[in-house]
Amino acid sequence: MRSLNPSTTAKLFATGFTIGPIVDSLHNQSLLRYNVLPISIAWPSLSSASASASSASVPLLPLFCSSWTVPPLLGIAYVVLGGILPRILELFLSQETVPSPTLLVDEKKQQQQQNANNVSKNDMQQMLRTRAFIAVATTALIIKLSEMLETRNPGMMTTGLSSLFGSSVLSMPLPFLDHRPLEEAHVNFIIMMIASVSQWAILDGTISSLIIASITSIGGPLSELPFVANGVWEYVDQAADYFPLLNVVPNSSNNSININSLLQIVLGENYQTLALSSITGPCYFAVTMDAIALGRWFDSTIETDDQDELVP
Repeated sequence: MRSLNPSTTAKLFATGFTIGPIVDSLHNQSLLRYNVLPISIAWPSLSSASASASSASVPLLPLFCSSWTVPPLLGIAYVVLGGILPRILELFLSQETVPSPTLLVDEKKQQQQQNANNVSKNDMQQMLRTRAFIAVATTALIIKLSEMLETRNPGMMTTGLSSLFGSSVLSMPLPFLDHRPLEEAHVNFIIMMIASVSQWAILDGTISSLIIASITSIGGPLSELPFVANGVWEYVDQAADYFPLLNVVPNSSNNSININSLLQIVLGENYQTLALSSITGPCYFAVTMDAIALGRWFDSTIETDDQDELVP
């Protein structure tokens, strides 16, 4: 397994610490309420008239909504998603590489080959940098899409789908939604998942990234449960539609490890009522894509710098 370079680690953490909260804030206003060390930056009021008009109507959402607990959490997340997990998965999906036979050519041809490799590596680095920027930008758009889906008029999407495909489509249960009818939140989830998978197909397309992003889309929301249980943040009522522990059956046996007791210790007695937002799963999927893209770019800069140091 490739070792994680300290420079790549530092860059991933710094990106997650700074850029991560900015991108994450694009939908926080409509999803979350921070209770510990909150950060809320309001839109600047242009005039007293506009302020009075806005107060008479629906209040404006804040320009930036986050918490001081978020930057270090996202910094660690980017290191794990963009640096550690891709290297662990290489143990199972690695491909054997064939070294170039540089010892079988003369010195002049070897120098020409080295120059060609330098150009190729520089082109690769430029491509990886471009993909990283596009990945971050598209992730921001996907997260903004989640905010738009949450704040639009209720029933608008289901009404449109009903007119296109008929009401029977909306009443059809889906296996991964606990056999519930297709509701507004489920439509939002499907739209978000299509957008996130499309991002992977266009910018990446590798099996390793798909596996990591898929696992993160499930485990990411679940990792928020301790923070929600301890009141660090909570999801607003209109967005809290995902109760992952609602159907957990307490372990009534006399085993030394009781699932119910363990969950109560970690998440409290009312762990089954902890609510998340189903729309965050595809967002975690997209965040994983830009973390992996950034990690690849940062790794390429390390390889180029090492190669430059070897050239006399």
